[in-house]
Amino acid sequence: MGDSFHGIMAFALMAAMLFLGGVLRKRIPFLQQSLVPASILGGVLGFVLLSFALIPGYTPADFNSLTFHFFTLSFMSLCLTGSSNEKALAGDGVVRGGIWLTLIWTASLGLQALIGYGLIVFYDAVTGSQVGPLLGALITHGFTQGPGQALTYGGIWEQEYGIANAAQVGLIYASIGFLVAFLVGVPAARHVIKKGQNANKRSRIDETFLVGFFHANRGQSATRLVTHSANMDSLAWHLGLLGIAYGITHIWLSFMQKVALGHAPFGISIAVLFSHNMFFVHGLGVCVLMRLIIDKAGWSSYVDDETLKRITGASVDFMVVGTIMSIAFSVLYALLAPVLLVATAVTIATFILCWYSAKLSGKLAPERALTSFGCCTGSTGTGLLLLRLVDADFSTSVAKELAFFNLAIVLVNLPVLFILTPIAPSLDPNTYLLAFAATAFIPLVLMPLMIKKTTPALKPSMVGG
Repeated sequence: MGDSFHGIMAFALMAAMLFLGGVLRKRIPFLQQSLVPASILGGVLGFVLLSFALIPGYTPADFNSLTFHFFTLSFMSLCLTGSSNEKALAGDGVVRGGIWLTLIWTASLGLQALIGYGLIVFYDAVTGSQVGPLLGALITHGFTQGPGQALTYGGIWEQEYGIANAAQVGLIYASIGFLVAFLVGVPAARHVIKKGQNANKRSRIDETFLVGFFHANRGQSATRLVTHSANMDSLAWHLGLLGIAYGITHIWLSFMQKVALGHAPFGISIAVLFSHNMFFVHGLGVCVLMRLIIDKAGWSSYVDDETLKRITGASVDFMVVGTIMSIAFSVLYALLAPVLLVATAVTIATFILCWYSAKLSGKLAPERALTSFGCCTGSTGTGLLLLRLVDADFSTSVAKELAFFNLAIVLVNLPVLFILTPIAPSLDPNTYLLAFAATAFIPLVLMPLMIKKTTPALKPSMVGG
């Protein structure tokens, strides 16, 4: 039985780091004022312990798969969550909002690649190094896409095309992205809350918000039990729903992989679309269909949306901890200068893009700006964390917009992400740069067309009398 404990203890270590992060936030005033979440603090603590070999028998690689699955769970549980019974707060429609998030994310995907590529070309020319521009461009997969995709593409480039350390560099970018998401995103969220610009006024900076814990006997109790404890626990019931969704998704992918095997129209392998690396995308679709069936069949009373929100939130916390603990210090140290150069420039450009593009989206602009910045520097889970700062109980439509967004970005960017990117090292540099330039600038051209027209108020003389 001893061999079975390695993975379980990796999860236990993540849980312990998250616990310690919460303690640090509660006890240290500076951390309270900075609003850094316990997941970031715990992840950094775990990274330090692993870097100094203070956790015997474990390396950063032990936390990669757990990070991927918590990311997947966070959005599958969100898609199983039904619509709020409360009146929506100042929204413009889930689809329209999701399109805005998709346009911003797509522009970021292209812009980050161009900046990273160009800066490493400049760095290599000035210093005489041979880092390689694709290691700079890889930041878009670490920042805009997240750790899973950064590892996937970095691994392909490293194994198939001999680009040294590509997988680890991708993971480093993803981890740095989580850090800058909060170094920049948290102060921005604080500014939004102080100015009262967020729609959900229940999100405010008070003592509880700063400390991160409720006072004794004052904690919120929002979940509803849907099963009798003599039968089964309500949380277990909801985890069972997710288990069914996971099983259906796995069976679907396994079946489609066999169907797609050997099919490569125009030399493009279709099987990559049904890889288990794409599990979360197919899982979102499965959960959307499951929720539709639940609602149409009148079974929604047996599903507590608040419980599913708690599963989503907890999954996001664990995902952030695991990602930061996955950083390999040796590779980070060797490439520190170019990595920081690219990360700094991309962070500035991404914040400007997200903030000013979201302003054009109408209502919920601050929520969309922060959510987009989180998505474009870490992952969709990071976007949820920043959204949670200004929309504590996900009462606005933005969380739902993210569900639409996650499917839309795959469809919109399918040629770039699933055809061009895996074979990027074999492409002519001009072809690569042209493709990402189009990815960056076409959404920017489309944004003005999305601005909602408002009917001007009639002058008094036109109303009669």
